[in-house]
Amino acid sequence: MPKQKTHKGLKKRVKVTASGKIVGKKAGKGHLLSCKSANRRRNLKKPLIIGGVGVKTLKEMLGKGA
Repeated sequence: MPKQKTHKGLKKRVKVTASGKIVGKKAGKGHLLSCKSANRRRNLKKPLIIGGVGVKTLKEMLGKGA
């Protein structure tokens, strides 16, 4: 069976920490920021630790290094 390729789109958007967690960015920071409160915009800056059911799938998509 051939090797599984890394999903390049996912690789550009997330990072795997040393402990194996997947870190990405929060959604909603792209546009229409003037109607969002300063507190909400500030919280959107913080990294998002991705958890739950899909983590195993995401690690498979990232390949051997994840």
